[in-house]
Amino acid sequence: MAVEPQHERIKNEYDEIIAQLSNPELVSELDKFEALSRKKNKLEKIIAKYDELSALDRKIEESNAILRAPEDAELTALAKQELKDGKEEKACIEAGLKKLLLEKDGREGAPAPDAIIIEIRAGVGGEEAALFAVDLFNMYAKFAQSRGWKQKLLNSSATEIGGYKEIVFEVAGRGTWEILRHEGGVHRVQRIPKTEKGGRVHTSTCSVVVLPKPKKAQLQIRPDDLRIETFRASGPGGQYVNRRESAVRITHIPSGISVASQTERSQLQNKENAMTILEARLLTRLRAEEEERLAGARKSQAGQSKRAEKIRTYNFPQDRVTDHRLKKSWHNIDNIMAGKLDLIAKAVKNGENPAGY
Repeated sequence: MAVEPQHERIKNEYDEIIAQLSNPELVSELDKFEALSRKKNKLEKIIAKYDELSALDRKIEESNAILRAPEDAELTALAKQELKDGKEEKACIEAGLKKLLLEKDGREGAPAPDAIIIEIRAGVGGEEAALFAVDLFNMYAKFAQSRGWKQKLLNSSATEIGGYKEIVFEVAGRGTWEILRHEGGVHRVQRIPKTEKGGRVHTSTCSVVVLPKPKKAQLQIRPDDLRIETFRASGPGGQYVNRRESAVRITHIPSGISVASQTERSQLQNKENAMTILEARLLTRLRAEEEERLAGARKSQAGQSKRAEKIRTYNFPQDRVTDHRLKKSWHNIDNIMAGKLDLIAKAVKNGENPAGY
């Protein structure tokens, strides 16, 4: 069974926690005792799911064995029904197991990441899409400011008229992941562009990706797996162009993930920014692979799942923002674009969004 190695690893981890909790001296370390107890309870649920899967796999194999050598028509019909029921039950158990594993990751229930990386990229619509990327960045920046969250620009690529082809930034503070994790997806804008002389409404899009910023202990990257290149930073038009090679591009050779940063004049700072982006993308890739292994062909995050579908429309002529996952709209679009995201974020965070987003 494909999950057996991880099953064994989790059982070993559980045994280690039991041994630690059996230490009488641990009672004096209340925080550590409570953390280990929470982890023990969660691992017990995960192990129970694995045990259910193992038992179910045995039943499914028994049904398959009967179908491979059919002797009795009534028994064969019963085996077919049990096989069908078993596969449906297995899908439910695997879904529950996946949820528990995500909780163990720290994405649900356990302490969540206290910093995130937001990537905004212009999509369909040319310069208007790039200008919308600026609006989305300002919306998130003002929302973060209203919450007292810290922000840091990691990379950007500007256009001639002041838009962004891409902008990547970090937001740090309590609740960032829980509140903004569902912003990932395609955001659509409908409005009359500033460059439109005929007064026609245009439709443009931007993609948003939200990544948890990994803690150092979560991810180990070998220096030998990195290819680091420097190049000259560039800006649109007559803006500052660095004559020195201060911009940095880092490629993680095993995964093929490549990131760049050119926002700072310091090569060292750009290297640190690029590593921050790389770590977040790599951790998300690893998590997505784990989800796929457990849930079949389902893909996730970074433009490969439902996050890449249209999740929200900003209709300026109708003064309306619609979240398509919730099938719900809010008015006063100027306030929303000014960072008043609280009502939308709360609606999504409280579970009004369909599963999978």
